[in-house]
Amino acid sequence: MPKPSASKATGKTRRFISGVVEGFYGRPWTMEQRTELFQREKKWGLNTYLYAPKDDYKHRMYWRDLYSPEEAEKLVALITAAKKNGVDFIYAISPGLDITFSNPKEVATLKRKLDQVSGFGCSSFSLLFDDIETEMCPADKQAFSSFAHAQVAVTNEVFTHLGQPDTFLFCPTDYCAAFCTPNVSQSAYLHTVGENLLPGIDVLWTGPKVVSHHITVESIVEVSSVLKRAPVIWDNIHANDYDPQRIFMGPYKDRPTDLIPKLRGVLTNPNCEYHPNFVAIHTLATWCRSEGGRVGGQRDVEMTGGDDDEAGSDPCYSPKRALTLALTDWLQEFLSTDQPGGPRPLNPTHLKKESSDEEPMQTDVGDPVYVPSSGDNPLFTAEPLTLDDLQLLSELFYLPYEHGSTARTMLTELDWLKAHREAVGDAETEMTAEWRSRAKCFDVMCVAVFTMFNRLSNAPNRSILYDLYNYICDIKSGVTLARAYVKQLGGQSRPSAQVMTDDPEPWGFRGGLSGEFQRMLPCHGNRDLFRHPPMTSVYSIRPFCPEDKTEIQKIHMEMQRGEAKAPAAALPALISDGLAGGQLSPSPNCGLVLEDERGVCGYALGLTDATAAALNNQRTLPGDFPSLVTMQLHPRVTDPAPARRMIGSLLSLMKTSGSRGVLCELRQGDRRMFDFYSKLGSFTTLKMAGLPQDVVAMGTSL
Repeated sequence: MPKPSASKATGKTRRFISGVVEGFYGRPWTMEQRTELFQREKKWGLNTYLYAPKDDYKHRMYWRDLYSPEEAEKLVALITAAKKNGVDFIYAISPGLDITFSNPKEVATLKRKLDQVSGFGCSSFSLLFDDIETEMCPADKQAFSSFAHAQVAVTNEVFTHLGQPDTFLFCPTDYCAAFCTPNVSQSAYLHTVGENLLPGIDVLWTGPKVVSHHITVESIVEVSSVLKRAPVIWDNIHANDYDPQRIFMGPYKDRPTDLIPKLRGVLTNPNCEYHPNFVAIHTLATWCRSEGGRVGGQRDVEMTGGDDDEAGSDPCYSPKRALTLALTDWLQEFLSTDQPGGPRPLNPTHLKKESSDEEPMQTDVGDPVYVPSSGDNPLFTAEPLTLDDLQLLSELFYLPYEHGSTARTMLTELDWLKAHREAVGDAETEMTAEWRSRAKCFDVMCVAVFTMFNRLSNAPNRSILYDLYNYICDIKSGVTLARAYVKQLGGQSRPSAQVMTDDPEPWGFRGGLSGEFQRMLPCHGNRDLFRHPPMTSVYSIRPFCPEDKTEIQKIHMEMQRGEAKAPAAALPALISDGLAGGQLSPSPNCGLVLEDERGVCGYALGLTDATAAALNNQRTLPGDFPSLVTMQLHPRVTDPAPARRMIGSLLSLMKTSGSRGVLCELRQGDRRMFDFYSKLGSFTTLKMAGLPQDVVAMGTSL
């Protein structure tokens, strides 16, 4: 485990904080689950539990209210259970929704609440000011020079009142780099915290983002310099409270073990569902132990990577090995019966049970075992769950920024089979053989998902299953539809109404109001983990700003040179040349820019009223199409998906701005964009007065 550190304020040796924060939005865990968590933490070498469930109303919304005798009894039992297992119970309170920092009565109320919890036997505390409005009330504006000063003043006063506990955590409102203005090193808020917060108070930090993909040593060194102390990472890498359709069972990763000596601690804020967090917490414990992986020049082989790990992997910690260790232990829990009424064994030769194992309501005790005859349906049986099944489960529900290897393979294969469906014909060709071979492999992967589903559904530990059931049903449904579609493409089955219908039933698609809103907004889908076609480029769509003009002009000129062998002056002029060339500015909120890792690689610009621009080019716009759009992509953009999203978003913006119809002009030599607009299906060729011979106008109603 990480080495203890000495407190600069007291000189006391303080152990590295490692464990779990229950800090998600949603139904809090039960008292029994928390007690079991403490036992696991003790077993795995973790030492901390931060009590901060957002939906405990006396933790956040009604923070002023004292706990009732019944609630107090439960908290006392919980704190006692934590101590019994060597786990530091940190009680967190979140008063930031409505506290008046300058009101002494409010501060006294906060102290009274924490004094009550201290009386329960709790000696570690945390004040959280995350996810709150930053605007101060008039009274606080008069008393404090900034929001940070207000928070720090109250935190210091409470910390002192409690006798400066060995463990006292402060969660800032700007708790990640993305929230800092203009950046971490220049954040006035963080500098106020670092300079004024008492040295014995530790600061919680989520990394570059709320849900951070990577946390680097350099980023921690930077924030530590501003805060004047090493932060405690509140890690949301396994949190799923922001998306009810996702759950994460991949390993703790993308945090180098070189971070450990730079940190005060790490707490994982995992999935809302308790049981699926086995992997998140187990692998975090392995990561925490790995900093001491070199003993006498030798590495602990269970912690470190090998030839099967990614290039440049951490020499002290292998996510792949850590995951295997976690899943191996988790399998034993799946196979243990969590209650007397566990599932009946499915092997007919083992159906007979002792009377003490029977469920109270079971009435078939002693009945003869049913054995089907040769013409009857065989009994449904499911083999016991295996480590491979849990490996597949983890890969299907991996991490926020990546799918597991099997999931990526399935998506890639489905994409290829769909893109090359024309290879399936009457004549047998080399491509046909490849298509059928890959379709067969895809089918094998689908069957593995169904097998995993059946084995999970029959696992003895029903508590784990109930936390997972909605997710495994959902993935089974998606895989079933994909498998049916591939079989249809291969001519192995009739067209599936479930796959091809224009009016699917609600269970046949994923939707809802949230999805409808997202599809109407710019940038929807640009963070998909799987892109079409699969590639390493990550595209983002953002609003146009004046500083983009130079890059847009470069793309415009480069594409003009590519359209014709002749100089640009010989090309027929388009109304939109003024937009792309910078002579005309797009209408407000009617410009979008496409970026990849190398910078700007495309644009979509619009004029809601292009009448004057058309007259300057001796054109007369059709009455139903008063608006103009232009879009262009750099040749390195080979994926049409972001282009479709960009033009769709622009049209939505122009409709919101009052446009009833838009048109675009294309030179006949620009076959790429002509094909693009044609394949959209909504743009049709228009007749327009004054149009040069080599120019085509296309339009769509909004």
